[in-house]
Amino acid sequence: KSGLDPGGAWHAWGMACLKAGNLNSAREKFNRCLKPPMDLNQLNHGSRLVQDVIQYLESTVKPVLIADDDYFATLRELEATLKTRSLSLEMMCEGKIQHNSYYQECLFYLHSYGTNLAIISFYMRHDCMREALLHLLNKESPSEVFIEGIFIPSYESGKLHMLENLLETIDPGLESWGVYLIAACKYLQRKNYYHILYELQQFMKDHVRAAMTCIRFFTHGAKSYTELGGKQTWLLKIKDHLKVYLQEVSRSSGRKKMALTFRKKMSATDVSRHINTVDLQMEVTKFLHQCESSGASQMTDSSLPTLFGNNNMKMDVACKVILEGKNIEEGFGIAFRVLQDFQLEATEVYSKVAKQLVKQQKYSEIRQLLKCVNESGVAAKNDGDNIILNCLNEFRNIPAEDLDNLIQDMDSDENKIQAYTMCNKLRSAYLVSVRQEKARAVQLVQHVRQLAESSGDDVVKAICAQWL
Repeated sequence: KSGLDPGGAWHAWGMACLKAGNLNSAREKFNRCLKPPMDLNQLNHGSRLVQDVIQYLESTVKPVLIADDDYFATLRELEATLKTRSLSLEMMCEGKIQHNSYYQECLFYLHSYGTNLAIISFYMRHDCMREALLHLLNKESPSEVFIEGIFIPSYESGKLHMLENLLETIDPGLESWGVYLIAACKYLQRKNYYHILYELQQFMKDHVRAAMTCIRFFTHGAKSYTELGGKQTWLLKIKDHLKVYLQEVSRSSGRKKMALTFRKKMSATDVSRHINTVDLQMEVTKFLHQCESSGASQMTDSSLPTLFGNNNMKMDVACKVILEGKNIEEGFGIAFRVLQDFQLEATEVYSKVAKQLVKQQKYSEIRQLLKCVNESGVAAKNDGDNIILNCLNEFRNIPAEDLDNLIQDMDSDENKIQAYTMCNKLRSAYLVSVRQEKARAVQLVQHVRQLAESSGDDVVKAICAQWL
């Protein structure tokens, strides 16, 4: 009469029937106020009203034993049991749920008015993981429902192995679980749960991604190569994963083309290249670990470069290896292989090393570096000269004798003249200029005279003028 929403009254009446143990009457009353959700896959447990019903039923466990104790059951409970037994639920959970009218009543309300997440969470609460998984598959629920309802509760309660076993039992190839497993991996990565992620990737036999996780274990948080020296078992694990993947690829290529799979694919060439990178990283790690242990190490970089980074980081590795040996020659071989394998800009690396040596005032070692570069067999004609010119660009305060030695080591006279003019050694520039072929010598001497004039060096200016 007053036009109020009768839903609340029906719900209260239904709850009263439940509490009185009149399950059929309760269903009838709730049918008038409960509605199924618009979207069964929404990430919640359905309406508050449904949750209240389930909460009450779960807290009122009245076991109806189907064994010889049947005569203990009241007639009403027996009637309810028979009714709920005939419910065409997709699956029956072994054990207590199957033998309890109140649990069956929960399932009735969940299937009628609950979301998929609510049903799955109910199964999980009552140790019916298999039923939860089958429900997920039957309803083709999205991966978020799997994460929320099954995966998180499993690892939080230490039942990840049980979950893995069930996934494998239901589908030994795991293909029907692919979307869910990849979503679980992404979730773990977002949460930074890398140990659980690695365990899951191994279970999935996703060797390429497992190898990538091992790379993170190797590099993450290390502040020195001494630390990396202690983490070399991860490098061996990376190699193991990649080798197993190669074997699987070669095995399957003999048969039909590999089915579409959720596991990460990679060409055999790429895998071999990565194995080669791991081998080289092992060599680098051993070498730099030794250098740090013997106290030869001088570079104190905040970030620790490895060969698993981008090209700039790989170049940093090459620099570090050359600079941290007892002398330039000791690490040059490994650094040269890094430059060759990754086709890096060698001159840029050598120039970086040379600049570092100037900072450390190790001028004789720059000459040793040039010797190594020239003997490497792949240096272009002017590489050595360019390394010195790059150094002089930044450092004008190299002691006179060392500076002369470096410039003397240059191959091309033109480069020597350029180096002398850069360091304002105009007399030396003049002396090299006049040794050139006549026409070129005139141009060079004119240039030196102009520089002498603008810098106020009257002596060199006069010498040039006289020669011209």
